Amino acid sequence: MAIDIKLLGPLAALAGTWQGSAGDDTAPDGGRFPENTPFREQIVFTPIGPAVNHEQIVHVLSYTRTAWRLREDNPFHLQLGYWLWDPAAKQVMHSFMIPRGLTVLAGGEAEPDSTVLRVSAVVGSPTFGICSNPFLDREFRTVRYESTLTFTSPHSFSYEEDTQIQMNRQDAIFHHTDRNSLEKTKEADL
Repeated sequence: MAIDIKLLGPLAALAGTWQGSAGDDTAPDGGRFPENTPFREQIVFTPIGPAVNHEQIVHVLSYTRTAWRLREDNPFHLQLGYWLWDPAAKQVMHSFMIPRGLTVLAGGEAEPDSTVLRVSAVVGSPTFGICSNPFLDREFRTVRYESTLTFTSPHSFSYEEDTQIQMNRQDAIFHHTDRNSLEKTKEADL
């Protein structure tokens, strides 16, 4: 069955393989202090067709995101997830999990031709929320996630993510941030 890429609305341009070589990650180091890590990454977005939830129809891209520290061969980050477009509600949704025991379902409003996508999630929300394993919830509790993806041309986009963490025995929220600019290197096989 052929997938009509236009049904993905503002997500249509993402279908394919993307590379970024100038990423910036700021995360807690072993002593729970900010550590800056430059990285490169690849994200592969695959259209998988619509998901039908009775009256709701959402159009779906699955994706894998792999990141490597510069000059290293082993990835330090692997993320699996979905981007969804609900045209009736004019919502984009971003759901993902990382193999540290964290899952997120973030969402936000968008138009079919939006070139800037903003999604967020808050711990405890029954809709756009965050779920962690017991260790992460106790030691590095993610309380909020915000992401902005900006299409800068038909074959490039940039993103900024802010994962807000309440670390055990620290009063201030830690802002674990990631940003990168990516170029499309291959169109999706439809």
